[in-house]
Amino acid sequence: MGHSAAVWDFRAATEITKDQNGIGQVVLRTPQGASAQISLQGAQVTSWRKEHGEELLFTSSKTISKALKATRGGIPICFPQFGNCGSMELHGFAKNKIWAIDENPPPLPANDSNGKSFVDLLLKSSSEEEKKCWPHSFEFRLRVSLTTGGDLNLISRVRNINGKPFSFSFAYHTHFLVSDISEIRIEGLETLDYLDNLFQKERFTEQGDAITFESEVDRVYLSSPNIIAVIDHEKKQTYIIKKEGLPDIAVWNPWEKKSKSMVDLGDEEYKQMLCVDAAVTEKPVNLKPGEEWTGRLQLSVVPSSFCSDRLGLDRSGL
Repeated sequence: MGHSAAVWDFRAATEITKDQNGIGQVVLRTPQGASAQISLQGAQVTSWRKEHGEELLFTSSKTISKALKATRGGIPICFPQFGNCGSMELHGFAKNKIWAIDENPPPLPANDSNGKSFVDLLLKSSSEEEKKCWPHSFEFRLRVSLTTGGDLNLISRVRNINGKPFSFSFAYHTHFLVSDISEIRIEGLETLDYLDNLFQKERFTEQGDAITFESEVDRVYLSSPNIIAVIDHEKKQTYIIKKEGLPDIAVWNPWEKKSKSMVDLGDEEYKQMLCVDAAVTEKPVNLKPGEEWTGRLQLSVVPSSFCSDRLGLDRSGL
């Protein structure tokens, strides 16, 4: 790692380790004890813990742990394709690439630097082999940071360093750890249109006053508000999702039948998992040469009694 004072002032609680495959892992910590772990493979957040060590992200016990395969769980980065909406592998290639740590990242904005632990990871244009399926030159910078209060922030910046325009879809494929999927409700998506992947992406309008779960769900909600709440009744806690530059929200739980067909998910593990992904998928991002796109995600967890206060915040941005 570099010795830039600008980095280490903010990152005194940053360490780098290696996993069982020898792949680098960055661990961020706050003085209060919250932490996040990010794998250099895919720039995937693999753990996010509260002050007292409680894990907030789901990871499958059956995940296939080998190099160049994304872990089932955490927050994989889906780029330059989300889902199977293009010609390449499911969710694109970024999740399987080894990213580099930026030794001299741009400083945090002055109003953003107080007590934050952060790392910048970089992915640049792919190999000649990959360019056969996505022939573009790009630079992708992901900044992962923890606030003093333990909120997890992810900021993605994709720059077109090509001589021609390109387009892409994207998602933060967030696997929340929940007490019991049948005890969960999502608020903030009421009355929205969604595309249902269980019905050939047919368009429907959400009728419920909240989303609850009684069977498999695989939907993309369109033009969603910038604050969404995932309420866990049993734990009496609420995940609050704030986003910017990411108009769509994908909601997924495979339920019992599909779980049994997935080799990297335990038969009963669907009960403790819920994916709520901030995404841009219906209308892909189009970048001209030299242009840059930014997509921001902030995840926080609060006692459910505080939820209404937090949701009362301005929904226009972070």
